[in-house]
Amino acid sequence: MPTPIHLLVLIHGMWGHPGHMAELQRIASETYALTLGDSKLEVLVAETNREASTYDGIDWGGERVAKEVLDKVSELEDAGEKVTKLSVTGYSLGGLVARYVVGILLQQGFFDKVQPVNFNTIATPHIGLPRYPSLISSLAQALGPRLLSRTGEQFFCADKWSPNGRPILVVMADPDRIFYQALTKFKHLRIYANAINDLTVPYVTAAIEYEDPFAEYETNGVEITMDEEYPYLIRNHTISDTPPPQPEKVAILSRDWFKSFKFRKPIVPPALELRFPLNILLYTMLPLLIPTILSIVLVKFSLDSRSSRARVKALEKGDTSSSTQRLFHILAELEQDVEGAVVDFIDDPNPTPAYRTPVIKKKEHPILTNHQRRLIGWLNTLPLKKEFAFFPDVRNAHAMVISRDVKRFAAHKHGESVIRHWADSLEI
Repeated sequence: MPTPIHLLVLIHGMWGHPGHMAELQRIASETYALTLGDSKLEVLVAETNREASTYDGIDWGGERVAKEVLDKVSELEDAGEKVTKLSVTGYSLGGLVARYVVGILLQQGFFDKVQPVNFNTIATPHIGLPRYPSLISSLAQALGPRLLSRTGEQFFCADKWSPNGRPILVVMADPDRIFYQALTKFKHLRIYANAINDLTVPYVTAAIEYEDPFAEYETNGVEITMDEEYPYLIRNHTISDTPPPQPEKVAILSRDWFKSFKFRKPIVPPALELRFPLNILLYTMLPLLIPTILSIVLVKFSLDSRSSRARVKALEKGDTSSSTQRLFHILAELEQDVEGAVVDFIDDPNPTPAYRTPVIKKKEHPILTNHQRRLIGWLNTLPLKKEFAFFPDVRNAHAMVISRDVKRFAAHKHGESVIRHWADSLEI
């Protein structure tokens, strides 16, 4: 009799590779090594959509990973084992790819024979990348769609993916489309978001929320209780109706003004945190290093984006119809029946949130588009369980939340408590 297999698929993020998911793979394997009886947990870390290939879009990434899943199932069957359950976890961009993958699997009848159990995302931009009232954010909104190829367009909802011109993120969140319907098949839906200090994927998009109660957590009166069993994970939080009184303004350059500065976060990224006296040398060279590094990064992004657009063009040209039609083409036929104006009329693009977070510093809060508000409304009709990580003393917690590189950065080990919560919460 074939051995029953629970297949756990892990999907990394933008510019990523399978090594980024190593700690999730290790901890999941350790947690369930001796507890499954006659069945077996098999972890598949997606490899086909990696590094420069992640520029090619959520859809092409999803096509690659879906094929990888189906190939793995066939490989296990050839070895005398049978996949009976499926769970999927995506990190960052990988969470969006995961949502596309399960749509493909549902369309192909995969879940007629395999039970979908756990669907998780970690620090995933579910509503795209929101704009903030700052110069850097405005530049990112303008340059991102150009420098990050097809994926960049989709991150910022600048694409016209469907025949009616709807962005792919809107189509994927539409309750009438197969991507949303695939999520409803899973027994458990859980998403993890960094409550603070995620400069890559901010709270509102990872947590799928209209407002950010943690943006000014030190001054807005939000009460946070941490989980004793899983450090760096919030057990619960409450928002006061009336924020505490704000400190009086002090004169610029006064003694109290200097005392008001808190340098808990590193000034430079972890890779550039050097010891004395090298750190002094680094700081003196920053005026020269910053424009040089930015120039190199922009050139690399431009070259990678150009290569990606050529690659996508070749993929689309060579995309011949077969017995298994690409999900894009099937959805294109469905989209012909949807009038965009009717959709906009039915869906209120500016719903009222269930609560109002006190806003003191507007620059800390995002400016959501009508598309993004619609995505939040639709996705929150799913039975989502939301978990919030809290890393107060880092500049960017995006990599830390999955312990992405513990060999190079010791601080990434703090993310292990979040990973263990994720592993313990899986139903295997």
